[in-house]
Amino acid sequence: MMQGYAFILPTILILLVFFVISIVFAIYLSFNKVDLFTGEYTWNNFENYLNIFKDSRSLVALKNTAIFALFVVPIQTLIALIMAYILASRDVKGKKAFRLIYFLPTLTSSSALTIIFMFLFNINGPINDFLMSLGFYTTPINFLQEPEYALKVIMAMNIWSTVPYFMTIYLASLVDLPYSLYEAAEIDGANAFAKLRFITIPYLRPITTYVVLTGIIGTFQMFDQAYIFSNGSGGPNNSTLTLSLLIYQNAFGQMPTMGFAAALAVILSIIIFTVSRIAEKLNGGK
Repeated sequence: MMQGYAFILPTILILLVFFVISIVFAIYLSFNKVDLFTGEYTWNNFENYLNIFKDSRSLVALKNTAIFALFVVPIQTLIALIMAYILASRDVKGKKAFRLIYFLPTLTSSSALTIIFMFLFNINGPINDFLMSLGFYTTPINFLQEPEYALKVIMAMNIWSTVPYFMTIYLASLVDLPYSLYEAAEIDGANAFAKLRFITIPYLRPITTYVVLTGIIGTFQMFDQAYIFSNGSGGPNNSTLTLSLLIYQNAFGQMPTMGFAAALAVILSIIIFTVSRIAEKLNGGK
């Protein structure tokens, strides 16, 4: 028995230090005013939490994060499901080549993808040139500096880069789906949409739950793309400011407020847990 405990001891220590103790300490910080220069901790009850709802930037960050998750998660899930359904079909030629091509964005780092999309959507970039050549508008749009478009560019980038990963998960599950079900449906006169609706989607419901939960967690924690896109400011005009970026700014900015950042982190964790549980229930989870 002691030998068994000795084998799991390293894992227990890692979980204890980097998970349990870290969470407890973050919660403790959220109830304190922390002075990093003097190392003083002053208990201030719920003041940090109350300040979140009084701070206009916190409300903007919460709104941006919610909008980002609300649009990105359903769209990336739907596109990944449809692409997997198409590539799983026996009638598609060159399926292996398409799978490889679609999966390439997943192999690229998020930082590199952000820089690529910033180039594509630059005021003198190829996206502007293409849309202007089609006659959509005559004056180039500054996608990177216009608050109306900045967050939408990050949304498009996130969807484009995450769909291949979720598509691969769906494809791996569709391998076990008996093709005889599709053949029986075809005999009954079912078209491709009917087979997707009544066979594929119900069969993939547990996988869809996982994809949705993973998407929710990823979108609510979105940081690096917004940081690189705005050079850490959350601009233009706080249009790309997310909760994770705001936590970073308050924890490691020029005038750090670690207690406020910890409170934001706790609130973000509660939001992710709550939204994930709601999504799981709506998708038929227990």
